[in-house]
Amino acid sequence: MSEPVIVPRAEHSLSRRQVDPDALRVLYRLHQGNYTAYLVGGSVRDLLLGRKPKDFDIGTSAHPYQVKKLFRNCWIIGRRFRLAHVRFGEKAIEVATFRRHVSAEELAAAQPEEAPTAGARSAASTVAPAVEEAGGDDRAEADRLVHRDNTFGTPEEDAFRRDFTVNALFYDIATFSIIDYTGGLEDLRAGVIRSIGDPMVRCQEDPVRMLRAVTLAARLGFTIDAPVEAAIAARRGDLALSSPARLMDEFYKLLRSGAAERAFRMLTERRMLEPLSADLQERAGDTLFASLAAVDAFRQGFEAAPATLTNAILLGSLLVPLGPASRSILQQPIRNENGKEPRLSLGLLPLARRDVERLRHILAFQRRLADTTLSPRARRGLLHRGPFQEALTWMQLHGQTPEIVEHWKGFAEATEAAGPTEGDAPADAAPRRRRRRRRRGRRPVGPAVPE
Repeated sequence: MSEPVIVPRAEHSLSRRQVDPDALRVLYRLHQGNYTAYLVGGSVRDLLLGRKPKDFDIGTSAHPYQVKKLFRNCWIIGRRFRLAHVRFGEKAIEVATFRRHVSAEELAAAQPEEAPTAGARSAASTVAPAVEEAGGDDRAEADRLVHRDNTFGTPEEDAFRRDFTVNALFYDIATFSIIDYTGGLEDLRAGVIRSIGDPMVRCQEDPVRMLRAVTLAARLGFTIDAPVEAAIAARRGDLALSSPARLMDEFYKLLRSGAAERAFRMLTERRMLEPLSADLQERAGDTLFASLAAVDAFRQGFEAAPATLTNAILLGSLLVPLGPASRSILQQPIRNENGKEPRLSLGLLPLARRDVERLRHILAFQRRLADTTLSPRARRGLLHRGPFQEALTWMQLHGQTPEIVEHWKGFAEATEAAGPTEGDAPADAAPRRRRRRRRRGRRPVGPAVPE
């Protein structure tokens, strides 16, 4: 390890005005508490490139419960590695203590009593566990991880345990300087995705890094370093060893990135989809790329991924162009002969039933939206149906009928401005139950009772 490159404030473009105000509050309070506090990872990379970061993560010398003492609005999360989430309303600023890479010998010493399972044996063959990256696009849960990884370290050790050089840049709130231990600034200028350490070993440690390398190159328009390309060619089959749920999460991130078409072209060229889904690899062609290009065009109209770009819509944009493979998934019965719900998957990629069911509703809704003969009351009823907004987004993405989309948008705006119409009720509202009148008992007939 060598001395870091330190770029003073006057020589770089990153300004505090670009940093989220709540992240600045956390940085300042940690600094005032005499702790080292850096903005870390993808946020520094994106700000130096003039892009808007997805989130702002912080690295610090403070241990998690020291962070909690400084912030009343702080929650400690994670069992394998403790992280502090400082919450501001619905937003959370993640604060991670600097960590170091844990060697295979240390891991073995930490877990002598555990009998190796089949999954653990395959993990042990990968030299070291898949490390959970801290910060921005680099952070992910790994399936082959030990549950005791609270190994704190220095900023330098933390930088060298990250995946790619462009993700290992720090912004020091104390001096407003950029700190580079790994050559990330040079790679940022050259537009290269380069691994920290031996890429063959790093991809073996965590195969999902291969997906991240392609996604990052597609998003930023960078090239992939030749040794990383060689590692992908040699180790792409290891993707099948990763946690399926974690892989699906990476695919959703990729689909929301605004560069899904380019990323899938790169994945197809490198045959990286093959270990995960043969259908996806074989049927990835012009129809799929056109579908993903429509998603990218929609996503690029927003600073952040809009709420209407749901998992169901992303899943449909990936599934529907596959033809027979998608029909076998979308037409599966809700329950099989034994009364159990069948597992839904695209190869090794698990599909959440709620997302598949939602997609079915969205696709079925298209016929109603395209019907121009509906009465005003029926149209108002459709506005209140659950899938309406998602179905309209789908039509905007894939319907090739911009005039109908504009009609529904105008109708929705006019209806909202006019307020509720008397006599109209949501189409899926439950009917109001009539209240039964209580029967009054009859007075007994008989002689009057003397007072």
